[in-house]
Amino acid sequence: MKEFIVLGVVVFFSVLTYWLVEPFAHGQMHKHVDSHQFQYADLPAVTKQGDATAGKDLVMGAGACSGCHSIEADGVPAMMEPDMAAASYGVNPPDLSNAGAIYDAKFLTDLIKNPAHALKVEHKFDPASGAMHPMVPFYGAGGDMDQEVADMVAYLQSIAVKPSEVTSKMAFENACGRCHAMKYANWTQMGETPNFKYKKDALRYEARVLDYQDSLKKYMGKLPPDLSMYTRSRNHHFLSTFIEDPQVHLAGTAMPRVGVTADGADKVLTYLEEIGDPSKANGDRDRIGMYVMIFSLIFAIFAYLWKREIWKDLH
Repeated sequence: MKEFIVLGVVVFFSVLTYWLVEPFAHGQMHKHVDSHQFQYADLPAVTKQGDATAGKDLVMGAGACSGCHSIEADGVPAMMEPDMAAASYGVNPPDLSNAGAIYDAKFLTDLIKNPAHALKVEHKFDPASGAMHPMVPFYGAGGDMDQEVADMVAYLQSIAVKPSEVTSKMAFENACGRCHAMKYANWTQMGETPNFKYKKDALRYEARVLDYQDSLKKYMGKLPPDLSMYTRSRNHHFLSTFIEDPQVHLAGTAMPRVGVTADGADKVLTYLEEIGDPSKANGDRDRIGMYVMIFSLIFAIFAYLWKREIWKDLH
């Protein structure tokens, strides 16, 4: 009987800690932040209907986007290797092939006009103090600037895959993978680590990654964390609202607002879960957990019966 009392006490305090104390402590350490469903209400609404053909001319010409960004979907290669681009800009500019499917249209529109404002890093990049964002704003090509920007966004949307065809891996790599590594996914800020035949080639690649990370540290102030296990230490709501607006959780952070759509954010989080907790994604964790509970129950019964048999003459 004493054993059951002890067990009951242990279970009670375990449940108390897990369901009451831990959530309360978390609530005190991290303020609750409401999600705005990635509507980006602080950004101006898009009022113009874009023309993709005109937008391509601007992206390739007066907009000068292809001078920094690759657009592999339209046959435009990267101008520099990732480590060289990071040395020039602080971070490797993303390929724009699927930007129109991953990022919100309002965000893209404001990003083209005023990068620091769209990314919410104006506290870091203030032209008045001489700190310019590495992405140069588009000042127009001589016509209606709002129409020109709408045309550019329309072009990006026209070359992108359908949003439903964006995979969780694609969303992560485009939105997060140029700053964050994922060692459990074999991902560095320069991309997936190739399989090298010779050790010297692997060492050369590692040196390039370190050079990239040094440039990123200077640009961000510190090296962004590896995200392999982040879903184990942060819940879904925290990560989602952090992606939506990092400044709300961590005022003054150098991490920019990513600007993804709600669907894009869900896919990023899905990928983080797939890498950080693969047993949850494929159902193994729940299945194995059930087996462990059944085993524990059977073991407890036999342990109790054995205890009664051994100690029966002493009670």
